[in-house]
Amino acid sequence: MKHLDGDPLLVENFSPARPCLRVALVTETYPPEVNGVALTLERLVSGLRERQHDIQLIRPRQAAADAMPPDGGPVLTEQVLMRGLPIPRYPHLRMGLPAKRALLGLWTPRRPDLVHIATEGPLGWSALQAARKLRLPVSTDFRTNFHSYSRHYGMAWLQKPIAAYLRRFHNQAQCTMVPTASLQAELEALGFQRLLVVARGVDTQRFDPARRSEALRASWGLRAGEQVVLSVGRIAPEKNLDLLCRSFEAMRQVNPALRLVVVGDGPGRTALQQRCPDAVLAGSRSGVDLAEHYASADIFLFPSLTETYGNVTPEALASGLAVLACDYAAAAELIRHGDNGLLAPRGDGEAFVRRAMDLAASPELVGRLRQRARLSTQALDWGRICSQVESIWCHLVDPRLDSHVTNHSSSGHVVVTHGSNNERQFNITRSTR
Repeated sequence: MKHLDGDPLLVENFSPARPCLRVALVTETYPPEVNGVALTLERLVSGLRERQHDIQLIRPRQAAADAMPPDGGPVLTEQVLMRGLPIPRYPHLRMGLPAKRALLGLWTPRRPDLVHIATEGPLGWSALQAARKLRLPVSTDFRTNFHSYSRHYGMAWLQKPIAAYLRRFHNQAQCTMVPTASLQAELEALGFQRLLVVARGVDTQRFDPARRSEALRASWGLRAGEQVVLSVGRIAPEKNLDLLCRSFEAMRQVNPALRLVVVGDGPGRTALQQRCPDAVLAGSRSGVDLAEHYASADIFLFPSLTETYGNVTPEALASGLAVLACDYAAAAELIRHGDNGLLAPRGDGEAFVRRAMDLAASPELVGRLRQRARLSTQALDWGRICSQVESIWCHLVDPRLDSHVTNHSSSGHVVVTHGSNNERQFNITRSTR
């Protein structure tokens, strides 16, 4: 082909740009609230905004000033604040009220490409029903073991009904993302369908041993050479606080100079203070302040048995701590027993206590585990996680939009690839647009 003046016309074929999606993300928790779900969602939103996707965040209103993003948080395309009520036992958290009509009014004139629902409360259920009525693709997250929590509050009889509700909720979506393969297997045994493992990342620039603060350690009453045992998370029955206290008491029998520091808050705070009167209860911490608390400790105990993942595990590893956790969730995925941390069999409290005593008795073991801990988190890059979520969403909207997701049959059996040697098969059904 030539121009009129006779010069040749060069035609080049460029790969089409990755589409920019408009995603309605519905959650009943988000910063300024401080919890694993809220902070994980903030990182996901930040990564997807950097990839030029429009995120319409829909959540309960927390306070008059919370329409603005927290310091350092992502700038949102659009934020919709809904009515909410305080959650019993957690008055600083709120759950959204039913809002199907409002969501239909919001999405009918300006349809999102996809609705992603991160929590299963009244607002999440309303979003699910509104999206299905409008025939919008829906993905969900399974982020909290609510069915397991019930037995820790004297309501074990609710465990099966709650699990049935969660199964009904998630099975109406085209895809449910879970953080570990072990949780996927557990939920599949309960009848959950179309589950896909999507790992979580950790900010290794924020959580870094270099943030260790001698001034902070001094404020805890430490002298040179003494060690800190740290716990981070809600101070609540479902976090296995009794085992935390038993373990620390046993450690003190071996090394009386150990100091327990607990970061977090919750309904069990008074009982914990009574049980461990010498413990430093640091309250809720976030950002760099939280990272300094991690890095200024030496040993991390995480006895919880109700996590879907447990963000504190990679945060503690990235901070260079000697981590002891139960052999499931994130710990089972990330810790190699005796190499970069210690694992206790799930449900074996005595084994957990024995391993805690091993840490108290051997500063050399603690030092060796600390040296290896951070190295095990280097691959947990949030960019990679966001890329995987993006690929899934693109496929749900239109399988032609993403080359990383390959449709293998008319039944919706697909393979999602996210790395040269890592692929995951799952089943997807798509809504008719």
